[in-house]
Amino acid sequence: MAESSVRNLVARLRVEIAGDQVGQVAVPQTHLPAEEAEVDFGEFTASIAGVVMKLCMFCLRLSHSGKAVHIAYANQSQESFLDGHVRAFEALGGVPVGMIRYDNLKPAVIRVALGRERFEHPRFIALRSHYGYDSFYCIPGKDGAHEKGGVEGEIGRFRRRHLTPVPHVGSLAALNEALAAADARDDARRIGSRAETVGAAAERELPLLRPLPGVPFDVAATLSCRVDAKARVCVRQSYYSVPARYAGRRLEVRLGASTIRVLDPSAHGKLVATHTRSLHKGSEDLVLDHYLEVLVRKPGALAGSTALVAARACGAFTPTHQRFWEAARRAHGDAGGTRCLVGALLLHRTMSAAAVAAGMDAALGLGNYDPDLVAVEARRRSEATTLGAPPPPVPLPPGAGAAAAVVRPVPSLAGYDQLLLAREESA
Repeated sequence: MAESSVRNLVARLRVEIAGDQVGQVAVPQTHLPAEEAEVDFGEFTASIAGVVMKLCMFCLRLSHSGKAVHIAYANQSQESFLDGHVRAFEALGGVPVGMIRYDNLKPAVIRVALGRERFEHPRFIALRSHYGYDSFYCIPGKDGAHEKGGVEGEIGRFRRRHLTPVPHVGSLAALNEALAAADARDDARRIGSRAETVGAAAERELPLLRPLPGVPFDVAATLSCRVDAKARVCVRQSYYSVPARYAGRRLEVRLGASTIRVLDPSAHGKLVATHTRSLHKGSEDLVLDHYLEVLVRKPGALAGSTALVAARACGAFTPTHQRFWEAARRAHGDAGGTRCLVGALLLHRTMSAAAVAAGMDAALGLGNYDPDLVAVEARRRSEATTLGAPPPPVPLPPGAGAAAAVVRPVPSLAGYDQLLLAREESA
């Protein structure tokens, strides 16, 4: 028997065994402009600062034009899910007027009920209410994948087209800039046999989206964390420093998708620290400035401190600081020289980095490493820079006469000495 005959026989037998196949036939759909979108997450691999890791890619795709927004996150948390919506809506300039299709993602669905009914997470309900759109949930499992086949195929296509080979970037922010550039390049592509490009279809669709609300939705989750003995708060198994005076106290943490803000609830929500959210569990993000008051009392702890290593890595601790520290230690010993450095570092809280660096350079030239001298020289350099700049022009009031527009010479005291000489002669 020929192979084609066997294939035809197997096909007929499958129909007989499975029963009626009419219900499995897909019905082609037409999506009106700005009416619908689809959302999903997909995994991919990237090298961030030399470390190869698995990341999650949020994708929101407009069903009519195929215009899509891709955003990379370290995980598939609810903060990432909500933040992806906010950033995608901002990138598109509006919100679909109808519904957005989802599978049963945990950040959105607490429990799956009968049929299409879902118990949604309160934070996701707040997001939908803020932007004013409806949600549509697909059938659980593989049976419902075709109900949002556009975004399912989009994630695979984008991964093969723009994330192969593995991208190497310095930070997650740099990676998202590359993804945004890839989205812009995709405007020139065509989907299937469509006559117009994705960009041309999007030009017709985007103006029809619902306008964005006046303020974006706040995706940050509120946590209460106790500061440990090392002046750190532990958030999602990563550690972030706060000023040492808060050790042992409980602070409020606003956990966003990419940032972490620490607030003092006893001071009406005063912001005490801001960090970029870590990509790795068990990591430490320590700021040297948070430990300066402790280092005044324990100067020997500075040389081996983790915060100093981090400050050197990010460029906050410059070669000028190192030269000042070495010279101060030669002049005053390790403890005294380190205290001089800590005093100079404290100036960064009220002065610009350039002014403090100029003050330290002046102190090195004078051979005096007193922090007060550094402060005086820093202010002198700052004032000289400010006074040397030309003053901004003063706008003329409406209705000013012609005389007001006459350019007058700058007042000078060059003739003052002549007045003094004339006064002495007359005396």
